[in-house]
Amino acid sequence: MRKPLIDYVAVFRALPGMVALLTPDLIYADANDDFLRLAGRSREQLLGRYIFDVFPENPNDPAAAGMRETRESMLRVVATGERDTMALLRYDIEDSQRPGVWLEHYWSPVNAPVHGPDGQVALVVHRVEEVTELIHARGGPNGGARARVLEAELYTRARELQEVNERLRQAHAHEREVALALQAAMLPAPGPTGPHAAAVRYRPAVGALNVCGDWYDLVDLPGDNLAVAVGDVVGHGLAAACTMGQLRSALSAACRVADGPAQALEALGLYARFVDGAEATSVVTTFIDWDSHTITYSCAGHLPPALVHPDGTVTFLDQATDPPLAARPEHLPRPQAHTGFTEGATLVLYTDGLIERRDEDIDTGLARLAASLSHHRHSSPEPLADALLADLLPVTGTTDDAALVVLRL
Repeated sequence: MRKPLIDYVAVFRALPGMVALLTPDLIYADANDDFLRLAGRSREQLLGRYIFDVFPENPNDPAAAGMRETRESMLRVVATGERDTMALLRYDIEDSQRPGVWLEHYWSPVNAPVHGPDGQVALVVHRVEEVTELIHARGGPNGGARARVLEAELYTRARELQEVNERLRQAHAHEREVALALQAAMLPAPGPTGPHAAAVRYRPAVGALNVCGDWYDLVDLPGDNLAVAVGDVVGHGLAAACTMGQLRSALSAACRVADGPAQALEALGLYARFVDGAEATSVVTTFIDWDSHTITYSCAGHLPPALVHPDGTVTFLDQATDPPLAARPEHLPRPQAHTGFTEGATLVLYTDGLIERRDEDIDTGLARLAASLSHHRHSSPEPLADALLADLLPVTGTTDDAALVVLRL
């Protein structure tokens, strides 16, 4: 049976209710028939024009805020790629037949994104329900004075709720900026690693405060050897960033005096019991001995490092896995394991934000990582790190931050 050809332009024009399409710059791209009819404008009066040039705010209403709130809602959609539902809104419009005469209108708007092939917002769907007659009827002769008062109170509460939500969004954005700045200050580029090139990356979560729990570190060891670690603090925002900073510094110090990665994690685990928010932190630490071509490693509840051999095969270092920090009621020694490597191999440490997806088994993410590493095995660390991010992170971002270390052995 052949699928019927659908004229989506005709479908859009016939949609019930008021629907308009705007560009990310808030320029009208199209509007359906109900929008044109109820707004009292022709399609020619809308298309290609800035929304607030077509519908400016009522200059006779000193308390008018409809234009500002509508603009902020639409710009939030463009910035976050998420739907934004507004509170009941009064937004008067000028009578198209009587310039200078403003008609009272109440609207219930919803703004939603349309994503393009690159994952960015290509259009904003602006859908509104015109509820002016309902508001007036509820307070009209048949509704009674009390109904009118209740309607006004409901409208006022809705406006207050929207103002509170806006303040929360602003506080959320400010805390995110501070947390990211703190994160950047505590995760600098790696220092010299001799002839062994290294690359590091940190990518925060998109459109959320679930950032600043991940970290990486490269620590010089005696004998010109190197320790490489990544970790992931449970939590988000400033609290997670502060906890991360304490644990990163403590592990850096422990690696310099410990006999191996297991002993370093044991010391970090004892310290974590006295740091707020450090419980259940996952960490993996590797000690690299250049002379013996050996990697010694220990994992505290973390995903296994990946060792990419020159022939493209990938080995996950999963033979020394233990629970996260401070997860046990009592302190026990941690395991560690050893593996050899050949010159030209690549060691990759990462956090779960790079590979985990809520609708997938973890083995699927590990397989995707192994395939990307094998495909790009001849790349040096900097382009390899970029390739991994491009291959593994969705173009729209993830709900968890991600840290990555790539080291050529």
